[in-house]
Amino acid sequence: MTENKIELREVKAGDLDALVALEEAVFNADRLSRRRFRHWINSSSRAFLVATIDDGLVGYILVIYHNGTRLARLYSVATDPRIRGRGIARRLIEAGEQAASDSERFIMRLEVGIENKVAIGLYESLGYTPFGIYRDYYDDHSDAIRMQKRVHQYRVRERHVEMPWLRQSTPFSCGPAALMMAMGGVSKQYIPSPHEELQIWREATTIFMTSGHGGCHPLGLALAARLRGFNAEVWINTHQPLFVDSVRDTRKKQIIELVHNDYLQQAKTTGTKIHFSDIKQDELISALNNSAIPLVMISTWRLDGKKAPHWVAVSGYDSDCLYVHDPDPEEISQSALDCQYLPIAREDFVRISVFGQQRLRTAVIVSRSAQA
Repeated sequence: MTENKIELREVKAGDLDALVALEEAVFNADRLSRRRFRHWINSSSRAFLVATIDDGLVGYILVIYHNGTRLARLYSVATDPRIRGRGIARRLIEAGEQAASDSERFIMRLEVGIENKVAIGLYESLGYTPFGIYRDYYDDHSDAIRMQKRVHQYRVRERHVEMPWLRQSTPFSCGPAALMMAMGGVSKQYIPSPHEELQIWREATTIFMTSGHGGCHPLGLALAARLRGFNAEVWINTHQPLFVDSVRDTRKKQIIELVHNDYLQQAKTTGTKIHFSDIKQDELISALNNSAIPLVMISTWRLDGKKAPHWVAVSGYDSDCLYVHDPDPEEISQSALDCQYLPIAREDFVRISVFGQQRLRTAVIVSRSAQA
């Protein structure tokens, strides 16, 4: 086999056996199973390329796309140990980057074993830079270096805020998880906990919303933040009670209206500032520049097709994107790493940050109290 016969192509269903055999030859642990290979072969949220020599499969790269964002993740790359040193891995990675860029993904991220100096050197030579360490990442409890690269160019300025990432512990507590991330980013002295998450949900819940448990009202989250010694301002683009169009039962609508009006009264009593208008992206950016952290309600339609309200914390920006911390890694392929500093293109953010028939756009900006 010679290098000039190496060809790259899209994966095919018939490659499954060869992929499993290659995986077993390359990796001793953390292998992709036959079931996961089959899943990704049939998925549309990825770039999956293979390298062949004389029709024999000698390498692959799997790049996963995070729906609704401009993030790609280099999930796995492997080459046949018998022919390493011929540049196959580099060609696969470059082809994966091009596929991600063609799909308008701006950033490629990856994890690599902290002791894998050869792979780290390859990634660095391709322009990847470290941006963190993930402890106890692999099955053998070893650590991974987090690396990323801009694969879709024309960035002017970038700012990320240092803030913790927290996974919501229930299907309905995205609001409290996002608020705790924001408070933890504003004040390093703030310590979140599962008990705190549920307590904030009890303080901020709308009682009812769509089906199941109620979500969190922006005023409820702002009042919860103030109760914990933080400042919070709220943007709501309507004077009408929120979320009444998310339930059908008349009695439930009345209860949601009572909760809404109670929050308005509490906001007035506590001096919580409410802006009855759309929040502009420039205002979100201004908040970040002033050491505040915005929470924004989005619709998950572009993420998972479910049209559910969902709270995220805005964690950075550049000329193309706003970045968010998402407390819900819903897809089986997503890890905590996939949910931090998610790039969402500015034009996509406009569409994703509205919810329901009301076209509700709402945000809570959390900052340190002047007395802190």
